[in-house]
Amino acid sequence: MNIELESMAIEMPEVDGHPNRRAFRGVLTLVDAASDKAPSGARGHRVVLTGKAAERALPSLLGMALDYAPELDRHDARRKVGIITSAVIERESKTRAAPARRGESPALRAAAERTPGQKLLVSGYLFARDFPEIVGEIRASGQSRLGMSYEIADARVADTNAPVWLITECTFTGAAVLRRDKAAYGRTWIALTADGGRQTS
Repeated sequence: MNIELESMAIEMPEVDGHPNRRAFRGVLTLVDAASDKAPSGARGHRVVLTGKAAERALPSLLGMALDYAPELDRHDARRKVGIITSAVIERESKTRAAPARRGESPALRAAAERTPGQKLLVSGYLFARDFPEIVGEIRASGQSRLGMSYEIADARVADTNAPVWLITECTFTGAAVLRRDKAAYGRTWIALTADGGRQTS
């Protein structure tokens, strides 16, 4: 499998054993692929986030928060439980296997390989001391029950009369962790990384 990457990250100082940092990684969304269902704000339309729009908007994703609702069934932009420090658009062609990342567990690697195609991968930190319940939920889900969903503003849609909206421009304003059955893209996932509080990309 050959992989092309478009990535950006902000440098966070390493603090060994930081009690309020727990590193996570996951697929925020698929790129150039129609959503499985209509996301919030799309007036019932499924959407396609184009690769070019995602690429241009990548810098706006760094430093944005990850949020959650206690029932894990929707976004709650006022309940910030973490921060995104790295974003990567990964484009795959199946010719050879990609190398494993530092600290990546076999289960996490298997989850990544279950989501083929163009992916927007994010990583960052959860505020583990402030929100131990969401850390516990993600740990217990085993990369199978929880997904993610992006939040955007200033979106430009090619044709609002089309059954599937093509998003050609946007600014990322955050992301949510929620149950996969509530996410617009059911193949997204989130997982704790194996290297504790250290940042991964």
